[in-house]
Amino acid sequence: MAQSKKLRMKKEAMPAVIQSYDDVVAGIKRMGDLLRQRTELQDDMNNRIAELQKNTAARVKPIDEEVAILEAGIAAYCTVHREKLTDGNKVKFADLITGKVYWRNNPPKVVVRGVEAVIALMENNADFSRFIRYKKEINKEAVLNEAALFDNSAVPGLSIVQGKEQFVIEPYNQNLPNTQNLPA
Repeated sequence: MAQSKKLRMKKEAMPAVIQSYDDVVAGIKRMGDLLRQRTELQDDMNNRIAELQKNTAARVKPIDEEVAILEAGIAAYCTVHREKLTDGNKVKFADLITGKVYWRNNPPKVVVRGVEAVIALMENNADFSRFIRYKKEINKEAVLNEAALFDNSAVPGLSIVQGKEQFVIEPYNQNLPNTQNLPA
């Protein structure tokens, strides 16, 4: 089983309901116990799902193989007899008794390898530079770095929202020792 990520509970800071230090320690222990129990249930669910997927995949495999064989045979027949099936290539489909077959072309697409080099070449050629798109966006990091400049709504539509303080409880989890390294 893979190491799970740290379990943390984040909530907005609220007034304490627990009345003593011992209550806090006991509450965190109980939270840790409950979160570990939740993780165990989730792991059990995932193990059951994985087993179900494995069993289903084994049952589906021969079906998929037969479908692939039929599909290849139907495609071969239809390709050879395309002119007859499409009424002299007037249409791109054949409506048969039990279903339809289609011939479809995917739309063209642009594939770019070595983006930086292609952009550099296009920028230096007046005929191709018009095909370069420049994206304008607000540099939010820069705005936050100079937040004082934007106080008093200096730019309509732009405001800086202060983050809320959150109270985090992180129960400690102990890992099981590696039993292979322990003396027998």
